[in-house]
Amino acid sequence: MTAVTTATGVVRHPPARVPPGERGATRIADRVVAKVAAQAAREAVGPPPDDAGAPHATVAVHQDTARIRVHLELAYPCDIGARCAAVRRHVTERVGALVNLKVSEVAVRVERLHPPTAAGGRTR
Repeated sequence: MTAVTTATGVVRHPPARVPPGERGATRIADRVVAKVAAQAAREAVGPPPDDAGAPHATVAVHQDTARIRVHLELAYPCDIGARCAAVRRHVTERVGALVNLKVSEVAVRVERLHPPTAAGGRTR
């Protein structure tokens, strides 16, 4: 590239190119990865039951690999195994795509099952 003269007469030189190995690195905080994982879990399970808490996650990141624990509540009856598998798959895909981390493990903990309620708030 060549130098550029601005309207004020100042000569600007293009920035020096720094080799990729010397540019540094971007580190994404564990709490950010946990928020991405929690959002991905919400996307995977759909709308929560009326009195359910939102899914949340804890994360341990070592170098470029994340281990994730997702805590959630599900409506019941449902295929719990299939729902957990969908959460694991979606969390792995979204964390990999959005924060560029390899996910070695996604542990899903179902903290509570919510049975359907009849009118008046009593369980059937």
